[in-house]
Amino acid sequence: MKNMKNIKNIKEVTLTVCLALMLSIMLFSSCSDNNNTDTVVGPPVIESVMPSGYDSNGTILPLTPVTKGDPKSYYIIHGKGLLSTQKVYFNDYDTYFQPTLVTDTDIVILIDENTPYANASNQLKVVTSNGTAVYDFVTAPPPPTFNWFNSINAAAGDVVTIDGKYFLDPIVKVGTQQAAIISSTLTEIKFTMPANSTYKLVTVSNITGTAASSLAVGAALYDDAIQGDTGHWTWSGNEFNTNYTVDSAQGNASMKIVFGSWDGADLKFNSRDVSMYKSFRVRVKCTSTNSNAALKFVFGGWAYQIVKTISSNWSVIEIPFSSIGNPTTFDQLTLQEAGGFGGNTILLDEMGFVLK
Repeated sequence: MKNMKNIKNIKEVTLTVCLALMLSIMLFSSCSDNNNTDTVVGPPVIESVMPSGYDSNGTILPLTPVTKGDPKSYYIIHGKGLLSTQKVYFNDYDTYFQPTLVTDTDIVILIDENTPYANASNQLKVVTSNGTAVYDFVTAPPPPTFNWFNSINAAAGDVVTIDGKYFLDPIVKVGTQQAAIISSTLTEIKFTMPANSTYKLVTVSNITGTAASSLAVGAALYDDAIQGDTGHWTWSGNEFNTNYTVDSAQGNASMKIVFGSWDGADLKFNSRDVSMYKSFRVRVKCTSTNSNAALKFVFGGWAYQIVKTISSNWSVIEIPFSSIGNPTTFDQLTLQEAGGFGGNTILLDEMGFVLK
């Protein structure tokens, strides 16, 4: 077994993690074909990189060499001549390591979450007092996040924008069909909507994972415009702005409705089949910071009245169809200010339906 004298408990690493890392090295060392325990004098050599620690189920990760690493995860750099390590770089990012977790053959290290992943060298570099070793190794971005896409009700051939994060070399699919990407940055993608996309989710994948849209193509009642609008108004005649560009949760605009105390608004739509959906969903915020701020959602001609607390931050409200009589068609929504403190100005965006 290789010399483990330099590995000890450290304050910066929790006891559980520390034990996992030490056990990982010992397990690897016991299986190694290299029985030479002497310190190597000369330039360092990197032979492999392996994940170290536990997975989400508490199982020790297998000591299998990998060529890709994830930020905020521990890895074992295995090789020779590593005891005098002075610097470790992932994608040229100076990465902190614990000297107490270094032996002549192994370094246990946490890949920093700030390690660059775009336009990077895709190399691991270990600098020792005797030289430098360079090893091809990809530091992956975090899994993508999917904030929104617009327009939700896009037709085949329309240019659609996706907003989110970590879009490195992205792949966009609508259902199982890959879409043609027009342009992409780390936070925005523009793609062409394929044919036969209605009722399908949009997904974005990078080398780490996949994220999906909350609403399917064609599921919107509002996404910068009221879809199938046959009339909308407030009971009092107050402002009902369907193109409020000052603030939006997705796309370029939201609906701004100025409610007096217990004031209401009606929205009417072309009747649509909703049998493939399980719930109504909308993003909401208000201008008041009063903790009693609330909005009543009315369905089925006042048969179902559901009051939801709202705040001055954008939040998602989802109402299951099971709580409003399991409708199979939809053509009207009534809203009523329900805070009881003198009225409120409310913004709504990304209104639509969630697939079963």
